[in-house]
Amino acid sequence: MPDNKTHVYLMPGMAANSSIFDGIHLPENSFETHKLDWFLPEKGMPLQDYAEKMCEFIHHPNPVLIGVSFGGMLVQEMAHFIQPKKIVVVSSVKSKHELPKKMIFAKYTKVHKLLPTGLVNNVELLAKYAFGEAVTKRLHLYEKYLSVRDKGYIDWSIDQMVNWNQEVPPPNTVHIQGEKDTVFPIVNIKDCIKVKNGTHTMIIHRAKWFNDNLPTIISE
Repeated sequence: MPDNKTHVYLMPGMAANSSIFDGIHLPENSFETHKLDWFLPEKGMPLQDYAEKMCEFIHHPNPVLIGVSFGGMLVQEMAHFIQPKKIVVVSSVKSKHELPKKMIFAKYTKVHKLLPTGLVNNVELLAKYAFGEAVTKRLHLYEKYLSVRDKGYIDWSIDQMVNWNQEVPPPNTVHIQGEKDTVFPIVNIKDCIKVKNGTHTMIIHRAKWFNDNLPTIISE
């Protein structure tokens, strides 16, 4: 039988696993979702090489790639190696020109290399890095979401974000950004679908918005 469904691959953000997408449910008659997870990079591995290796987990032609935060950068890099039907970046950026000033500052001062990433088992600290917000409630949930706690991976991820050099996003890229995102403030973002009161973790906390809107966004 021919496969008439649109295959949607979901890539979580830094340090997060694919359980952040547990609330995302697209109509099963039209879509089939596939969750991706981070693997540990080789030492000194460029993001482009990592993206090429991640493409080995894509098993359908012309998929839709949805990436959150750092995962949004990664799926844009993956588009150099496969032909996605559409790329949807969530709580992320589309070029180095949309990076916040503190990341641009870090690029030139290397201050990010002084971050205490050895404390990755401190969930509150990890959530500050990954989600950009202080976490005092529901720590057990964040422990579930933030399971990639390898210091080498965290150092690599922060360095790749700070030094991301993309000038122009790939074709067919759609950007969804929360108006209250503190990691990638919307003031720096151009050409995006704005989510009122959306924060950096809106893929978790505003899953209903995505379930209501993603089918149309993907199909347009």
